[in-house]
Amino acid sequence: MDKKRYAENMPYWKSGKSQPESWILKAKEEIKAAGGIGIGDGFLDYAGQAAFMLTFRLGEDVFKVMWPVMESKTGNALAARRQAATMLYHDVKAKCVSARVLGVRKSFFSYLVLGDGRVVSDIGTSDLTTEINQYLLPMQIEAR
Repeated sequence: MDKKRYAENMPYWKSGKSQPESWILKAKEEIKAAGGIGIGDGFLDYAGQAAFMLTFRLGEDVFKVMWPVMESKTGNALAARRQAATMLYHDVKAKCVSARVLGVRKSFFSYLVLGDGRVVSDIGTSDLTTEINQYLLPMQIEAR
């Protein structure tokens, strides 16, 4: 049985015809409406793996979203890019709504950029305690 996840089997597959960049623009508008400032965005394609990237500042923190473009079984790269950009938008929009209730850092925590440039979601679980002590606790102490 093929356990690989393909774009065709995920939400938003061929759900529209907008250009992928229009979804990234909408995500940036959500961040701006939440009080954030865009820092950068782009589409990356390296060695057959592609992703959309969005970096922004909300409050005192910088966040970076990397959303992968899933492989299409049928080779429809444009639909897969459109799908990934749509997913990124809906994720960012939901986190902006969540931030109104829970706060920015809690809502976007997995996308928080640490002092060394890594994103929280990229930290291995064995390193998590060390990283929290090194990067996050000083931020909370300084804010008080």
